[in-house]
Amino acid sequence: MNRDEIKGKAEAIKGKLKQAAGDLTDNERLRNEGVADEVAGDTQEAFGKARRKVGEVIEDIGESIKR
Repeated sequence: MNRDEIKGKAEAIKGKLKQAAGDLTDNERLRNEGVADEVAGDTQEAFGKARRKVGEVIEDIGESIKR
């Protein structure tokens, strides 16, 4: 797991908490902020996963060339 995955997961959790707080307090603005934060976090996490996968492929190619 890399930094982008961790930060993305944290941002998504923060968004879910904001959504829940917005629902409890009937605050539509807070709920919408939570939705935006969750989407941003999911996007960052997906970017981190893709970056990690690309790194793994490059490492595999490097290992194949060494053989």
